[in-house]
Amino acid sequence: MSTAQSTKLLSPNREHTRTGMSKEALKQAYIDNLFYIQGRFREVATSHDLYMAAAYTVRDRLLARWVKSAQAFKVNRARTVCYLSAEFLLGPHLANNLVNLGITKISQESAAELELDFAMILEEEEEPGLGNGGLGRLAACFMDSLATQCIPAIGYGIRYEFGIFDQTIENGWQVERSDTWLRNGNPWEIPRPKICFPIGFGGYTEQYRHADGSLRHRWLPSLEINGVAYDTPILGYGVGNVNLLRLWKAEAPQSFDFQAFNVGDYYGAVHAKIEAETISKVLYPNDEPEVGKELRLKQQFFFVSCSLQDMIRLHLNTVGSLDTFANKFVAQLNDTHPALAVAELMRLFIDEHGMAWEQAWTITRNTFCYTNHTLLPEALETWSVALFERLLPRHLEIIYLINQDFLNQVREKFPDDETRVIRMSLIAEGEQRRVRMANLAVVGSQAVNGVAALHSELVKTTLFNDFYDLWPEKFHNVTNGVSPRRFMVVSNPRLADLISHTCGHNDWIRDLSLLRHLEHHADDVELQQRWREVKIAAKQDFANWLQQQTGVVLDPQAMFDVQAKRLHEYKRQHLNILHIIRLYQRIQQNPNQEIVSRAFIFGGKAAPGYYLAKLIIKLINAVAEVVNHDPLVNGRIRVAFMPDFNVKNGQRLYPAADLSEQISLAGKEASGTGNMKFSLNGALTIGTLDGANVEIREEVGAENFFLFGMTAAEVTAKQREGYRPWELYHADPELKADIDLINSGHFSRGDMVLFRPLTDHLINHDPFMVLADYRAYLECQAQVSTAWSDAANWDRMSILNVARMGKFSSDRAIVEYAKNIWNVPPVTVER
Repeated sequence: MSTAQSTKLLSPNREHTRTGMSKEALKQAYIDNLFYIQGRFREVATSHDLYMAAAYTVRDRLLARWVKSAQAFKVNRARTVCYLSAEFLLGPHLANNLVNLGITKISQESAAELELDFAMILEEEEEPGLGNGGLGRLAACFMDSLATQCIPAIGYGIRYEFGIFDQTIENGWQVERSDTWLRNGNPWEIPRPKICFPIGFGGYTEQYRHADGSLRHRWLPSLEINGVAYDTPILGYGVGNVNLLRLWKAEAPQSFDFQAFNVGDYYGAVHAKIEAETISKVLYPNDEPEVGKELRLKQQFFFVSCSLQDMIRLHLNTVGSLDTFANKFVAQLNDTHPALAVAELMRLFIDEHGMAWEQAWTITRNTFCYTNHTLLPEALETWSVALFERLLPRHLEIIYLINQDFLNQVREKFPDDETRVIRMSLIAEGEQRRVRMANLAVVGSQAVNGVAALHSELVKTTLFNDFYDLWPEKFHNVTNGVSPRRFMVVSNPRLADLISHTCGHNDWIRDLSLLRHLEHHADDVELQQRWREVKIAAKQDFANWLQQQTGVVLDPQAMFDVQAKRLHEYKRQHLNILHIIRLYQRIQQNPNQEIVSRAFIFGGKAAPGYYLAKLIIKLINAVAEVVNHDPLVNGRIRVAFMPDFNVKNGQRLYPAADLSEQISLAGKEASGTGNMKFSLNGALTIGTLDGANVEIREEVGAENFFLFGMTAAEVTAKQREGYRPWELYHADPELKADIDLINSGHFSRGDMVLFRPLTDHLINHDPFMVLADYRAYLECQAQVSTAWSDAANWDRMSILNVARMGKFSSDRAIVEYAKNIWNVPPVTVER
């Protein structure tokens, strides 16, 4: 075979059926994949077979681009972003990849010609539940935008066998079911059994004399497992670039002990396999018991060690000397879960590769950047020194050394200020000494950023104020964003088509700032009418789905008032419930009064061990049971809890919302991204000046945002002066009546005890000041009702909201990271 022929075979024509983009190529590839991969012919294929064939057909086209991207990055020795995250809440892949390939329409036509139900195939896909909420969803948006902006990147995480639990509602209570997302296979991933790294735990350390005469340390673990790579290609929109998501699965070095089996020890024969695989078994095990804490620490070390060993392998294979490691890679720590990477990279450099401490520390600090996602003290991870010493003895030694050098630096800058030294130490002293992971992340990184302007300011002035005094140049803000592909084009195609028609192009999908063009048409009566029709259609779709799931019937003409996010007291779902109860009581007192029809829709999961959050879910469903069946209410208000809120179900909900509830206590929400998704789909926001709400209000205009509640400064002042919620309870007759109605058993079939833990907590403690903001919230909701009554003006406000949301694209966020923090230039790969 000639060289020319060989090259032709390695680089097939784009219209070749294997990776061609024509309708005929797609149809032939689909039939081939159904036959050769699934082993089915059309007449006997199940719905899952049909989906798998579609997924493999699309994946083939991703892989062709992936290989070209990998070659381009290697040739260019491209500086690469490594995004380390314990969560990647990806959502379904198929529809998103069709959009990014630009073949959604042609795929629909191909399916129709093959007499396939395109919508059914999309619906068949199982969502990978590899995240809990905003943190994981943000990581997934960033992976999409990294590829779209042509930034070479690898996402590193854990391939959890069981992701975030599936939520069902039984008798009003949340019930957790295992998320068996892998039970039917995952067509998007490629196992890489040869990319495998040893991970140790326990044991002890010892000093020894190296051949060069230097004194070194080595760690002799008592347990060793393997981390095996599973790769998923992540395609950018409208580009040839495909980045890599590499997730690690834990495996035993020897999965079956034949000797133990031969002597009848059947459990012992597989014990090592069971113990090893537990590490990547489930997302966020309950860490209330000590064994849960141990497993979470093992998970965090497991994935950062695998990732760093992989980065070192790649560097040695492509660049060479580790002296230039920080020039090749920049690693972003997505919250504190991967903070152990600081100590592990030091261990690998010093113990495994013989690097001097000073050089290793310089490279390490120049490699890492840290994103803080929370101001809540309980969410800033700390680990007991005793647990650390038992599981990771060498890393504890390294952290002590880092801390010693760091505290000397603090004392030099701030002499005679031992109180500051104690606050900044990587080790919290006390009855139980603890390792502060956030402090480790700050000390071991070249840059620290918050995720909204307000949050980043609070990071500097409160959370890490001491560190800001020491290193002001280290602190940045990068306001979060969301992917317009996933959360507009895929989830709301009617709106996306209307926007493209109105703007005369679809360039806004890649540059969301171009939505500003809609402003010129906000007063167009015809656009307002079409805008409303699109919204009503989305509401009808959601109402149909919800009725199938729950039996609750919603009127698409009513205002859809939505609060969908993780259940937590600081997010204040119970403030929303108190408003519903107030409306209910007003109807009881005057059944003939005019009231705006509303459907109150809640969604979100409570952590399995978080009793008060689960009790709030029960209260929502209990109120729904009473309100929805009360003849006096007569459907004017309806309450629904949508089960199992996740990316897939969120894509049904965001287009349907008229009002977005973003009502957390000011100063508690780092950013929020649900607020952005709702606004991008035309919902108006009722909210506090918290997180990214501040910037959303600035962008869309104060007149298009329903603002209420205390500011972060006012919250701090009220806490300082002494907050007394019981005084508010007794001073406001309506507030008292609402809480008393809950306590009366009206919503719990006469049980006057059921909701007492929640109401007593509000009256006596109220840590998130629900009662303080209650009256302002009711007054703001009255303004919402007045605005809703003017349909044309509401539509105008909705259009302006979408038009002015361009800032909140994850593409913009990634450009800011790449330019201001990472210093990573784009590398464009031909399509």
